[in-house]
Amino acid sequence: MSLTNKLIEWTHATFQPLGAWGLFILAFIESSFFPIPPDLLLITLSLFEPEKAFFFALICTIGSVLGGMFGYLIGYIGEIAILRKLFSEEKIKKVHNLFNKYEVWAIAIAGFTPIPYKIFTISAGVFYINFWKFVITSFWSRGARFFLEATLLYFFGKFILNFLNNYFDWISLIGVALLIVIYIIYKKIKNKKVKA
Repeated sequence: MSLTNKLIEWTHATFQPLGAWGLFILAFIESSFFPIPPDLLLITLSLFEPEKAFFFALICTIGSVLGGMFGYLIGYIGEIAILRKLFSEEKIKKVHNLFNKYEVWAIAIAGFTPIPYKIFTISAGVFYINFWKFVITSFWSRGARFFLEATLLYFFGKFILNFLNNYFDWISLIGVALLIVIYIIYKKIKNKKVKA
């Protein structure tokens, strides 16, 4: 058995008996430092109690956003302690400017897709992006992911489980890609109007 599988089993054994509290704790720590996503426990709990699927999605969202805020704090403190020892002030400013330019999109994409969210929560603190934009975008993107899963589980139960396990990450990536294309087209149309 691989280390990842052992960690997944340990996560289930540790947090599942705690129910909603376990889901909250897992969502919190995953957004700041833990490697196993809370989706696994959200799916398990929603299958056991489908009538509570939306409640579990809300708990998962709140835990994830609060955990993201903690990740932001880690990044903010880490910037002071580590970043300036590794990189020049000029390089830090360049990356900061890039992150600032696309901050909401970067956070939204990370929040909805299988990209490890903790990377973006910590980076948001490192590059001191607008805290409230970060929190609001985190809430909507994480909520969209967890409530979509809850909706599928509520209406289709075990029948949707195979789909979620095999295709959900791909569907979310395709959805984000479409949003990016729409955004690029919108920006081009807007720029043409400004030039005209």
